[in-house]
Amino acid sequence: MTKSGGTATVFIDGEAGTTGLGIRDRLRDVAGIEVRSIDPDKRKDVAAKKALMAEVDVVVLCLHDDAARESVALAAELGEAAPRILDASTAHRTAPGWVYGFAEMAKGQRAAIASASHVANPGCYPTGAIALLKPLIEEGVLPADYPVAIHAVSGYSGGGRAMIEAYEAGTAPKFELYGLGLEHKHIPEIKLYGGLTRRPVFVPSVGDFRQGMLVTIALHLDLLNGEMKPADLEAILAARYAGSDLVSVESTEGSGGKIEPEALNETDRLELRVFGNENRGQALLVARLDNLGKGASGAAVQNLRIMLGL
Repeated sequence: MTKSGGTATVFIDGEAGTTGLGIRDRLRDVAGIEVRSIDPDKRKDVAAKKALMAEVDVVVLCLHDDAARESVALAAELGEAAPRILDASTAHRTAPGWVYGFAEMAKGQRAAIASASHVANPGCYPTGAIALLKPLIEEGVLPADYPVAIHAVSGYSGGGRAMIEAYEAGTAPKFELYGLGLEHKHIPEIKLYGGLTRRPVFVPSVGDFRQGMLVTIALHLDLLNGEMKPADLEAILAARYAGSDLVSVESTEGSGGKIEPEALNETDRLELRVFGNENRGQALLVARLDNLGKGASGAAVQNLRIMLGL
């Protein structure tokens, strides 16, 4: 039930940022949702923001972590008039009382999102990593304490305003690793929702392309439980995501042993693949997605639709 009894209303707190703009653009094609905006000169007016929150059904937070926490506290002051919250920041992804907004992650996750008052939109890198890891751990094939190392590359649009401006001005490097202090903010959600008991090593990188993402995890087959072949890993993933509209497991035949990151740009899809060399006892799990699609704005709109029953 919406507050108005009719069309669902949504306020995007931080709609001028990359994720906020992406959500607003996608919502133009979604019937049954009306986006409410605050006057630009009142974006930092706490009273005006609180008044708008009281009027809408869902507030989507596209803010830095501290600002997101402040907005959640502000909404809570409304008591029974408080809106539901969908947070696209990192602030609440592992927080108690928040539902993780990856509908395909587990049985019952979609229903949990549908009934939740507080939903945390997943990170882009974690979406790929969790999609690959969780089914294998739950099936008992990948030990939960496996020394997982995740390497990933993203387009520069996921790096914030300064990075975007540097790449578009031609002053940024063509490619670089970052987060080499091994304290990246996405690690806690990968560990928690992936089902790992050992903290993974996560090495992200950025390339000179606007959007698109590859997430890769290398495995030694003799360290897995059971006599696993690459085809067995593929079958487990395929069974988990069978019937999903957005997540698919694709064959590696005909790939030439190559994959590029931009093929799913402007879509909300997530593709998973298992490359392998059975003779060498090795496999490489690969997830491909648009970091602005299933990795950010697309996932947020999917969660909005689920939360509002659309």
